[in-house]
Amino acid sequence: MAKMYYEKDCDIARLDGKKIAVIGYGSQGHAHALNLRDSGCDVVIGLRRGGKSWPVAEKDGFTVLPVAEAAKAADVIMILINDERQAEMYASEIAPNLTEGKAIAFAHGFNIRYKQIVPPAGVDVFMAAPKGPGHTVRSQYVAGKGVPCLVAVEQDASGHCLDLALAYIAGIGGARAGIMETTMHDETETDLFGEQTVLCGGLVDLMQCGFEVLCEAGYEPENAYFECIHEVKLIVDLINKGGVAAMNYSISDTAEFGEYVSGPRVLPHEQVKENMRAVLRDIQDGSFAGRWIAENKNGRTFFNSKRDLLAKHPMEIVGKQLREQMLWKNDQNLDNAST
Repeated sequence: MAKMYYEKDCDIARLDGKKIAVIGYGSQGHAHALNLRDSGCDVVIGLRRGGKSWPVAEKDGFTVLPVAEAAKAADVIMILINDERQAEMYASEIAPNLTEGKAIAFAHGFNIRYKQIVPPAGVDVFMAAPKGPGHTVRSQYVAGKGVPCLVAVEQDASGHCLDLALAYIAGIGGARAGIMETTMHDETETDLFGEQTVLCGGLVDLMQCGFEVLCEAGYEPENAYFECIHEVKLIVDLINKGGVAAMNYSISDTAEFGEYVSGPRVLPHEQVKENMRAVLRDIQDGSFAGRWIAENKNGRTFFNSKRDLLAKHPMEIVGKQLREQMLWKNDQNLDNAST
């Protein structure tokens, strides 16, 4: 069973006297930086000069430096820019300033797992990965709570890398909820698998198919949207709170009976699992990573075309129109709008 850590296991004083450079000030970057500062840590922001996040970070009261200068000044360097941009920035801006005794950290293991970034000996390498979007990491911290996190040590040059990683996660509020120990290898492969087969790829395709079938059968697209897309959040919230059993307890017996008789018809278990195994093999052998790296080097033609196609799908158009008419559209407590 995976080992868990909590606030009692974390000594945030290990960050005393250390300067932390948060590279990037997007969803995760702003949350890490603000939470760490509120926890009493010394934080500087590293950004591309002239980028749109620069004035935002300055407005929030941070010292903002070009990435190379931030990396040079810092003892702990947390990289929180997009996966596909990390390797180039690391090589040109961070690696020349990554001297012995420092630590470099990530919130996802992609570039370490697929060796796009290979830190030198003599530096600590760890992962501090909140299992939630950055705006939730921030809002939960402000509320006195936290988002569960994963921790992993890839390279323990100091002999105390795990303690440093746990202190960092405590600083962003993760220890309030719980910290699960893993490896960057396992986090990367399971994260990619979950995104592709269930959370993003699988779920989006399932919603789109349901929407299209109802519309093709003559039902109003608004009804199709509510039944196949809008209510997904309601169901997932129930599962998140108490598992599938709690969800089944809360829905009607009719819905639960339909789950048992029709779910396997839509998603035949063995065929679906075999398809998932094929996806997992591509992740494990690096095929997916290679394709994504090549896609970014070649102008993202496939990626951009699929994004544009999705934006034009009736599911998205109808959904936007409906959300604009709903009273909850301005609910400031909805974190999902900022993920």
